[in-house]
Amino acid sequence: MLNISHNQLNKKVNLNRFRSAQKVFHERHYKHFNRFLFAFAVVGFLILFLPWTQNIKGKGYLTTLSPDQRPQTIQSPIPGRIEQWFVQEGDYVKKGDTILFISEVKNEYFDPNLVERTGQQIKAKSASVMSYEGKVKALRNQIAALSNERGLKLKQAKNKLLQAKLKVQSDSIDLEAAKTNINIAERQYDRVVQLQSEGLKAVTDVEEKRLKLQETQAKLISQQNKLLAARNEILNAEVEINRVNAEYTDKISKAQSDMFTAQSNQFDSEAQVTKLENEFTNYEMRNDMYYIKAPQNGFINKALQGGIGETFKEGEPLLGIMPADIDMAVETFVEPLDLPLIHLGEKIRIQFDGWPVIVFSGWPNVSYGTYGGEVVAIETFISDNGKYRVLVAPDPEDHDWPEAIRVGSGATTFALLEDVPIWFELWRQLNGFPPNYYQPDGAQAKPVKK
Repeated sequence: MLNISHNQLNKKVNLNRFRSAQKVFHERHYKHFNRFLFAFAVVGFLILFLPWTQNIKGKGYLTTLSPDQRPQTIQSPIPGRIEQWFVQEGDYVKKGDTILFISEVKNEYFDPNLVERTGQQIKAKSASVMSYEGKVKALRNQIAALSNERGLKLKQAKNKLLQAKLKVQSDSIDLEAAKTNINIAERQYDRVVQLQSEGLKAVTDVEEKRLKLQETQAKLISQQNKLLAARNEILNAEVEINRVNAEYTDKISKAQSDMFTAQSNQFDSEAQVTKLENEFTNYEMRNDMYYIKAPQNGFINKALQGGIGETFKEGEPLLGIMPADIDMAVETFVEPLDLPLIHLGEKIRIQFDGWPVIVFSGWPNVSYGTYGGEVVAIETFISDNGKYRVLVAPDPEDHDWPEAIRVGSGATTFALLEDVPIWFELWRQLNGFPPNYYQPDGAQAKPVKK
């Protein structure tokens, strides 16, 4: 009661005669309770010295270890129109299986015989190239023939020039002989005239010598004309050499010009053939792109473009596919404060969403339903959520992960750090200190940029 009265009831009324009071105020109950409190205090004190594994908790989700094993979308490199679907959502496809057939939407590719007609153009242009090659070969032969003919003509003209020079030399000798003969004839004539004046020779002898002198003078004039004609033949031979050289140079130059024109047309035709072959290959590859095929083994997740006759642009996603052969991993995120404590090769405990688990974060050996992992990659740049991304692969020394887990489901990770007493961990938590910094054995430190 409130004890506001001086009349104390407990001193006047004996409570021990009541059964309930006898059970409550019995001294034996106090002894058991005190023993329990003492035992609890001793056990609690001993528990404070038990080892506790410090850990860093992170939240993430399941992903794949290799980038090429992650969910992807399939796009078409060309625009088109959906004509036929060969799969349904959830179907399993192998690499190279046809998923979708599309048709063309650009008018320059509407011709169904575009590839064949391009091949015909290539054949026609190739024939044109062969024709130009034949023309170039014929012009080369013509140039070679003209060069040989020019050489023969020049030799012939040079021979004539040599003959003219020899004839000039011969006529020069004959002219000197004629000059000698006329000198002799003049001396004989003068001697006969003198003897006739002395009466030693007859008049007939004088006339005979005069006739001989005139004949000698005529021969001299004739020999001078021959010498001049021979010298003129030298000039004619030199002119002929220049004429032959100029004539055949002009013919050869014209043939070379025609050959270069033919070669230019040949090269232009070859360039057009190469361009047509490129277009032919592009058309063939474009025809193959009408069939959208599976890039790898996997399951069809969702059709992003549906219906028949629906058009789309190049690079626009058509459907999603999940690879079948994957290596599972966990993508988790840690606080920047805890990042220095994470190292490559670090052991991680993982709790998957949807799997029954009893977690003792400080005693991982007695945790039930957690699985082992190992850090294989640490992101060097902060993510959009303000945390750092860490990739965790299955621990080969631990039991296998469940087969029924799927990419994208949630996961909780516990990075196991140093073993400390429980009292130290409680003291650290109360004071808000970070876990102990340490470098695990065999872990790879982050490279330091200089």
